[in-house]
Amino acid sequence: TEKKMNLTLYRFHASPFDTVGLLYIDGVFGCFVLEDEYRAVKVANETRIPAGHYRVALQYSPKFSPRYGHDILSVLNVPNFTGIRIHKGNTEADTSGCLLLGLNADISHGGRSKIIRSSEAYDYMYPIIAGAITSGDSVELEVVDEKTR
Repeated sequence: TEKKMNLTLYRFHASPFDTVGLLYIDGVFGCFVLEDEYRAVKVANETRIPAGHYRVALQYSPKFSPRYGHDILSVLNVPNFTGIRIHKGNTEADTSGCLLLGLNADISHGGRSKIIRSSEAYDYMYPIIAGAITSGDSVELEVVDEKTR
């Protein structure tokens, strides 16, 4: 019987520059996520992925795998996006549509938000999610857009 891990990203803050959300594993809070901003028309490297359901897998990343020493959590089958990864970083300057993980968030209304303690968040979340994938579990990510002002 195939087991399934459910990741849920609740986006709760959006500015003209970035988006901040909460990432849950099977209903339990894991960490904050920072992404690029919403755009009605995609701009390469400057747009968050659309809300929806996606599969997460481990893939080799030429940019991150040599630096991190392992395959990277990748969000698959995102319409009009490729190479969407879950990795370390602090501001929207560190992401090209990817999901950055952090233990704390510094929210800026109308300005630029940042997440903090990203390496700690990654080091906590990666073994849980990667462990499920390597043991043969299906890992699904649901991205939910909350109402924002």
